[in-house]
Amino acid sequence: MDETRRPEPGEIRRDADNGTSDARSHDTTQTFGHDADLSFVPFGSELSETEIEAIGALPSGAALLLVRSGPTAGARYLLDTDVTTVGRHPEADIFFDDVTVSRRHAEIIREGVRFDIVDQRSLNGTYVNGERVDRTTLANGAEVRIGKFRLTFFVSPADLPPAANA
Repeated sequence: MDETRRPEPGEIRRDADNGTSDARSHDTTQTFGHDADLSFVPFGSELSETEIEAIGALPSGAALLLVRSGPTAGARYLLDTDVTTVGRHPEADIFFDDVTVSRRHAEIIREGVRFDIVDQRSLNGTYVNGERVDRTTLANGAEVRIGKFRLTFFVSPADLPPAANA
């Protein structure tokens, strides 16, 4: 068998016949962003009165990111420019000082009243509602994960479609 050959996708598995009973001794790869405690679990609508007021006060064409977990939990970021940078670089518009965040991790691009998030080839990826994305449009209430930071996205109530009449 060629020791330098890369295994085919279906060949990767733990070797159960090596004489040890500790399967963890073979699993040496660690990837940030895939830990069980960071998996997608919706937060629901547990907003404080202050957060509800801040969302209600958003002008048309603006949005808000609320940090739900991570080192800066509780922080709020106003999205009111055409491009908002997110990353570990000190000059990022949204600065997350943590090794799980790339220096230039993502951009949030505003086009009218629509907001797209674009991953900037970050190491650990950008996730929206538990799915890794390269680029996607953010919906009201979407959960965004950047490194160990979990955020919830809210658009201005003025830009939400009118509720259907029952």
